[in-house]
Amino acid sequence: MTDLNDVEALRALDAGDMLGAVASLPRHAREGYAAGRTAERLASADGVTAVLFCGMGGSAVAGDVLRSLFRSRLVVPVEVNRNPELPAYAGPHTLVVISSYSGNTAETLACFEEAVARGCRVLPITSGGTLADRADELGLGAVTIAGGYMPRAALGYLAMSLLGAMESVGLLPVITDDVAEATDELDRLVEALGPELPTDRNDAKTLAERIGHRQPVVWGADGFGSVAAARWKTQLNENGKVPAWSAALPELDHNEVVGWFGEKGASSFVIALRHAGEHPDVGVRFPISLEIARDAGVFTEEVWATGSSELARFLSLVVMGDYVSCYVGLRQGLDPSPIASIDRLKAFLDAQATS
Repeated sequence: MTDLNDVEALRALDAGDMLGAVASLPRHAREGYAAGRTAERLASADGVTAVLFCGMGGSAVAGDVLRSLFRSRLVVPVEVNRNPELPAYAGPHTLVVISSYSGNTAETLACFEEAVARGCRVLPITSGGTLADRADELGLGAVTIAGGYMPRAALGYLAMSLLGAMESVGLLPVITDDVAEATDELDRLVEALGPELPTDRNDAKTLAERIGHRQPVVWGADGFGSVAAARWKTQLNENGKVPAWSAALPELDHNEVVGWFGEKGASSFVIALRHAGEHPDVGVRFPISLEIARDAGVFTEEVWATGSSELARFLSLVVMGDYVSCYVGLRQGLDPSPIASIDRLKAFLDAQATS
């Protein structure tokens, strides 16, 4: 096991500089928001009756952010589509956001071509690749964001550029104050959770040590809490190199809690993501749900969001989870960046496609 207080050892293991990418989240968020707000020739939102957000993996989370954080401020419904086909309703009055960080995601490119063929209003968000080339060929306005990161390390660019673009086309009110508060809060948290601070003064390192060899299960309140929980789950998978699961309250109280009995939880660790804006009927469920899990031998911990706006609270949970996931991987002596299993899957699918 690697000592999380040995900064030199952490830097040596972190060959892909995932910790550096996490520390860049405040800058990415500011630059992404600016890119979305200033993008030119974006598809008109006049008369739009729905927003369909298409993406996969890390590029898809931005759609979840828009849908969960801004549902009360959006005047049209938002659906997040994680497959290569569009729903039947998508047509000329649908704004189809095509999000692919690399610009080369097969499923997302398929959605792009279908959206163009159906006459949808198409809004690409990418750092380049085939998507950028096709948008240029067709004369479509696109949001161009900085490249060079793994998609999971580009959430600041992907999510905040989407919000800036939605504001630019008139589907979101101005959120400049929320963005300023959220990014200031991120600056503070990066200082508090980075590798230089020792475990006894670093909540992310402390939680990674507590998780240890146990399998993480992350809970969040339905809404942006559940989006943050899903983000923690995938970051623990990819950065931490561990199986992990996520679930949302109140839904998990109608099924998952039944599985926690006897000693079935002895190898698990439940992390409950909390925030001050939880619906009272949901917030009251956390203590008893965690008690049920503990009775089954589960180790538990609550992580509370910080900040005033919902955007700040969401991003505070994101940056905490990103650091925890990196420390979980580094503690095992593993570089958080490589994704060998995904590379293996892609190689297999590429071979199938050409055979």
